[in-house]
Amino acid sequence: MSDSPVRRSLPGQRWAGIDLLDYKPSGSAPFKAITRQVLVGDETLAAELRYFEIAAGGHSTLERHAHAHAVLVLIGRGACLVGQGVHSLGPHDLLRVPPWTWHQLRADPDAPLGFLCLVNRERDRPVLPTAHDLEGLRADPVAAAFMRV
Repeated sequence: MSDSPVRRSLPGQRWAGIDLLDYKPSGSAPFKAITRQVLVGDETLAAELRYFEIAAGGHSTLERHAHAHAVLVLIGRGACLVGQGVHSLGPHDLLRVPPWTWHQLRADPDAPLGFLCLVNRERDRPVLPTAHDLEGLRADPVAAAFMRV
């Protein structure tokens, strides 16, 4: 990275000097078609601002963790599971995921879903659902129909 305080926007939801990364290591958790860019990871802020893009029809991992995070949708449409509620998402919608809450995001089948995610810089690692957790989540037919695991 350069010493400039400005990262210029590039075409296709990219930023100059910012690497395009895998969402997670392949095989580490169930997910489909996501990239990640760490836009700000300044230790003096104690936060990390990341941009994720889920390709059309893709989804994030169903997970929970001790840290909260905030999501601001920039492009596309999709939906999210937070707890046992399923909510539609579109540009400029703001989503807050409380600590220890099951959550998963999905892009609509015809367009990507791109969003900023704000989290603590130092945070715990996600927990994946056990068979018992999945049984509880699947008790709600709406949540069951939404989940990709």
